[in-house]
Amino acid sequence: MSVIKVDAASHSYDVFVDEFTLDQLGEVCRDVSGGDACCIVSDSNVAPLYLSRAKASLEAAGYTISSFVFEAGEQSKTLRTYARAQQAFTHAGLTRSSLVVALGGGVVGDLAGFAAATYMRGIRCVQVPTSLLACVDSSVGGKTAVDLPEGKNLVGAFFQPDAVLIDTSLLATLPEHFLIDGCGEVLKYGVIFDKELFAQLEACAASDMRLPEVIARCVELKRDVVVADEKEAGARQLLNFGHTLGHAIEKLSNFTVTHGFAVACGMVLVAKASVARGWLSAADAMRIESTVRAWGLLAETEEPASAIYEAALADKKRHGSTMNVVVASEIGTSRIETLTLDDFRAFVHDACV
Repeated sequence: MSVIKVDAASHSYDVFVDEFTLDQLGEVCRDVSGGDACCIVSDSNVAPLYLSRAKASLEAAGYTISSFVFEAGEQSKTLRTYARAQQAFTHAGLTRSSLVVALGGGVVGDLAGFAAATYMRGIRCVQVPTSLLACVDSSVGGKTAVDLPEGKNLVGAFFQPDAVLIDTSLLATLPEHFLIDGCGEVLKYGVIFDKELFAQLEACAASDMRLPEVIARCVELKRDVVVADEKEAGARQLLNFGHTLGHAIEKLSNFTVTHGFAVACGMVLVAKASVARGWLSAADAMRIESTVRAWGLLAETEEPASAIYEAALADKKRHGSTMNVVVASEIGTSRIETLTLDDFRAFVHDACV
């Protein structure tokens, strides 16, 4: 088992990566929580597969269990579902010593984490990601949020979990589309931080990844950034590579283009615009696009540049009349470019031509 320590400024915790760790959930939770009540938050896809196992492990550790299950999908990551989760906690009698377990993919983790962060001003939360995307990205680092009609993740909080339990065997039941979807975030880490990881991924098919090793490496890379910049004041913004345009594509598609595919498309578009400005070599941009295509990740979008620009203006990387855009200088190295909104409009145009 890989145990990765995250020493964030606000809170330290462990990330456990191995096969068949779900059955150790109760033991892990008991180590971090002294309470006796726990609510498992999950969705309609994951709950039928794993809720009973999670419940059995927690009951064996002495917890009284309740659950809140909502309809799967990004369309449920709303203030309305968040309020229903809070009401479920109240009806279950959760107190400040109680625990929330987020059992699911990125939507579950984001929503359950935000609900835990704000219920009674914060109760403990353990993340149990069941999608590749959540394993390598959203379950680690403490970013929790729900969406508004105007954009993704606009209402949220930084709230570190008390543990993250990654059971790689759960990915065996993940539909192929969502396994590939998670690869968008995996490739991102290689592009922005680790040229050796990118070369390894570039040389194999998505189905040939050695998942435990790749997941652990991605978590280590994210851990290093979170420890250095927990609240996204600087270096942590690099993790948003591909996300500004990717979130716009998600929103414009009404979330029919899922997150990892949208991020991969955003990475390709940003690389293209970066070549036009001399920030990235054409050869490296081609490597990014070729790998995205080879992994079946490129989501073609017919949205005009003007629509993508307008949708991106609601992004959190906007600061008044400027937009922070993460760009790759070369494979394995990245930086932040601060653009005026006029320059950003031209950047999006260059990305889409």
